[in-house]
Amino acid sequence: MAETWIVLGASSSMARALVRRLAARGDGLILAGRDLGDLERDAADARVRGAAFAETIRFDARDLACVASILARAGACEGTVSAAVFVGSMPPQAEIDADPGLIEGVVTDSFTGPARVLQGLAPIIEARGAGTVIGVGSVAGDRGRIGNYVYGAAKAAFATYLSGLRNRLGRAGGHVLTVKPGFTDTAMTWGIEGMFLVASPDKVATDILSALEKQRNVIYTPFFWMGIMGIIRLIPERVFKKLSV
Repeated sequence: MAETWIVLGASSSMARALVRRLAARGDGLILAGRDLGDLERDAADARVRGAAFAETIRFDARDLACVASILARAGACEGTVSAAVFVGSMPPQAEIDADPGLIEGVVTDSFTGPARVLQGLAPIIEARGAGTVIGVGSVAGDRGRIGNYVYGAAKAAFATYLSGLRNRLGRAGGHVLTVKPGFTDTAMTWGIEGMFLVASPDKVATDILSALEKQRNVIYTPFFWMGIMGIIRLIPERVFKKLSV
């Protein structure tokens, strides 16, 4: 029986790249996001590529009713149910500085909203003794930077949550992969100045599937971001606070 994947934030370019690969291997797909018309086109493409089935469901991280609908659909699926999370929002830090009320939305989109879904999905994975969670975070969560520290804080919280979930699900046959992309060519990063070593969504998707085959726990993609962030984490705070990175 094919594995069923619930993809949160399925309209993101990274999610689409992964969905194409999951469809080609015959998995079932439930594409979740806010623009159902857009997702219907992706679902049709997935069916052509070989998906066991592909359907859509509304997901807005700020709407609790969406969480209940997704969990109900997950419980009705037969066999192994897995999830991939590509949800997040990153308004410019200057806008957040001007309007701190934006913080709640960033945290909900990037952490608490998807965490509610995963928290409800965990008992299903435990009961069936199998299932995978892919949680896409960011290298921004490794250290607070002046340019995006609210977004970084939300992704850091999500990474810590995924670590605990990995500990829980690993005892019942499940697995959790934390993905930390560097700069990637997505709608979220378009127009941002100072980006370098920008990866394609296809590269990220390839790295994710490779990591799943190897049962990796945490990956940086592309791989060299592990070294870059290792150096950044080693910079003493008295020096780092003066840097514009």
